[in-house]
Amino acid sequence: MEATLVVQKYGGTSVADVAKIKNVAKRVLEAKKKIDHVVVVVSALGDTTDQLAGLACQITKSPPEREMDMLLSTGEQVSMALLAMALKEMGQEAVSMTGQQVEILTDTGHTRAKIRHVGARRVIQELRKGKVVVVAGFQGVSSEGEITTLGRGGSDTTAVALAAALHADYCEICTDVEGVFTADPRIAPDAHKIDRISFEEMLEMAATGAKVLQSRSVEYARNYNVPLYVRSSFNEAPGTWVKSEGEIMERPIISAVTHDFSEAKVTVIGVPDKPGAAADLFGSLADANVNIDMIIQNVSDHARTDISFTVSKEDLQKVKEVSEKLVGSIGADGISYDDKIARITLVGAGMRTHPGIAAGMFKTLADNKINIEMISTSPIKISCVVGMEDGETAVRELHKYFNL
Repeated sequence: MEATLVVQKYGGTSVADVAKIKNVAKRVLEAKKKIDHVVVVVSALGDTTDQLAGLACQITKSPPEREMDMLLSTGEQVSMALLAMALKEMGQEAVSMTGQQVEILTDTGHTRAKIRHVGARRVIQELRKGKVVVVAGFQGVSSEGEITTLGRGGSDTTAVALAAALHADYCEICTDVEGVFTADPRIAPDAHKIDRISFEEMLEMAATGAKVLQSRSVEYARNYNVPLYVRSSFNEAPGTWVKSEGEIMERPIISAVTHDFSEAKVTVIGVPDKPGAAADLFGSLADANVNIDMIIQNVSDHARTDISFTVSKEDLQKVKEVSEKLVGSIGADGISYDDKIARITLVGAGMRTHPGIAAGMFKTLADNKINIEMISTSPIKISCVVGMEDGETAVRELHKYFNL
């Protein structure tokens, strides 16, 4: 694809040490030979973010979210400065910038801020001087002048938001895998790389466990029609294009099977079947900045019902604090938690016009004696919650059954 401006993003494994940073610099130089303007977004080195979070937990079990943002945002500043130095050492003028310098303006939600606007005025000025601009991913600044971070995988969102603001030809996500696969190859050895996939399918995959892209970055790309190209940082193998559905000619019935082992199930037992109970519960969780995934409400029995929902395990402690305060006030009988679950999902645009996909999924799980605890659907996906111990088997057997 002929391009004049491209945003590249390199993840933590791509810049894990000095040798890898130099390798990224060489790749950027190669891109600059073919493309007029190149902007690079980088994550923190290797496991830096986890190490910083670990330090905070040695200080306190409940680190203040504002201070966590101050702490974690430093990781990307290290990698951006080192990469800019490496580029200069190789003869390419470069300048590094923080999220604040780029004018990545966010809301005030610490640790999971959402981007409201990208100014990019200084980025454009530096590109016109022939420089490569290296931007710290994962971070921005709120309207109150506070440093914020965008949540796990937030560097993807930084890159896509910049690409949209700069009207880039596309956004290249360079990572430790060669593209988007039909399943996790570590679980399903016969999984293969997908050449092209729609924004809608990729969004469902990212939201249901595919780690290659953050779901918010795909949503941003879809909203602003920014083509994504997912490829390896370590070789020149072709990657996966993520584009609008209209640009993809061949659409398989099922594109992929994804899994997510990072969720927990919460069940509020014996909730009075009256207006307002669910609103009180989920309103309080929203106020605590907790994202709810699947929600199932049982049929009312004796004017009482059970409500089950899934959340990230990272939020489970917060959910416990909020929910246990509410049990009494909404008149529920109690609450239970299960963090040994797996969410298994089939994704495919072809589901819209092909009946029988759900039946095939349920039969496959039943044939393998896998019990289904929750079910959720959309026009292009079917998700089932099963026991953690059955998760990998479910992925392999579904991948085999649907000939992915």
